[in-house]
Amino acid sequence: MWVFDRDLWIEIFHTLGKNMFRTFLTMLGVIFAMVILVLLLGSANGMSNGFNKIFAGTASNSLFVWGQQTSMPYKGFERGRRIRYKIEDADILKKQIPEIEVLAPRIELASHRGTVTVYRNGQTSGSSVYGDYPEIDNITKKKLVEGRFLNQTDMDQSKKVCVIGEETYKLLFDKGENAIGEDIRINGVYFSVVGIYKPNNNINIDGENAVFIPFATFQKAFNSGDLMGWMAIAVKENTPVPVVENQIKDILKAKYDIHPDDERAIGSFDMSEIFNNITAFTTVLQGFSFFIGIFTLLAGVIAISNILLITVKERTKEIGVRRALGATPKIVKRQIVVEAIVLTTFAGLVGFAISVGILSIMDSMWGSGDDFPFVKPMISVPQFLVSFILMVGLSVLIGLIPANRAVRVRPIEALREE
Repeated sequence: MWVFDRDLWIEIFHTLGKNMFRTFLTMLGVIFAMVILVLLLGSANGMSNGFNKIFAGTASNSLFVWGQQTSMPYKGFERGRRIRYKIEDADILKKQIPEIEVLAPRIELASHRGTVTVYRNGQTSGSSVYGDYPEIDNITKKKLVEGRFLNQTDMDQSKKVCVIGEETYKLLFDKGENAIGEDIRINGVYFSVVGIYKPNNNINIDGENAVFIPFATFQKAFNSGDLMGWMAIAVKENTPVPVVENQIKDILKAKYDIHPDDERAIGSFDMSEIFNNITAFTTVLQGFSFFIGIFTLLAGVIAISNILLITVKERTKEIGVRRALGATPKIVKRQIVVEAIVLTTFAGLVGFAISVGILSIMDSMWGSGDDFPFVKPMISVPQFLVSFILMVGLSVLIGLIPANRAVRVRPIEALREE
């Protein structure tokens, strides 16, 4: 088989080694092109990973629904009526909409985004206080520093326990002081701290100065009855969140006698829209990077073709001698194409090694930071394979130009070349 033809490879490397400086300059274009391609793709992947890190802990298929004021009169009710949800609404929605995977009722002490003064040994903190079901941790995951999050036992037994944020801890406790098992006071009611969390650096839904207590305990301690403030909902995989959102609104509008066309009575926030927009942005960025990189690579490969055309002209007499001695057009063409493949492949691998080194440096500088969304900026194996196959394919196509030029050389005319 010609791939294992030792004489062929000796001749190819001898030809390429005749003018090392020109060979290096020829490869430089492909090296530069591969560096650009890998850096662009790696940077796009790093940005995509960075966004995933920022939003880690928040369910991408989540939805938040709360009550507002009606904007249209309906069935004898005037506009401006305040909609307040009840616990039974959560059960109704879960029964009627099977696409809902998790539904966690929530309630907040004081108004939305309001703060409550939390006391401990003369120290105070203006914190947000939430009554929550343990399932909320499946939608907005808390990164615990110490202790644990709320569990079902806390709910069933209405335990007076709480999970506090890092900022709350700093305001109520001295540095290094153990907070687990200690009591804090909210509106005259004491709660034992069972966990401390820190922000995930993602979408800050609850903030870092917050206190979470079991929903059942919240009801009894603050006499909230069967009311809930809003619902955090996770939709099952492969189910469009807007579809479930519309179903929820239709059910709630029917239950609370809200005009079907009233768009202000029920507030909602579709988290999946943000994730979808980010995914679309990173996908377009990756596609654009690949597009630019491939055209840059094409320019580098064309440079190799041009150099090989010059080489073919310089080797006219040599090619004529080989043809006169019996070398077929196929053999001559094969040697030129293989030379193009060898040059392109070697230059591409050098460029790949250089770009991977640069990406590693970039990752060490910015990859562990919390502010800059840039994590593990490396290309994937499929991206590398596609790029490599395209590079070799382009080198074959471009190599055919000087190869066809070589086989058109007539032995008699070539032997007359000076």
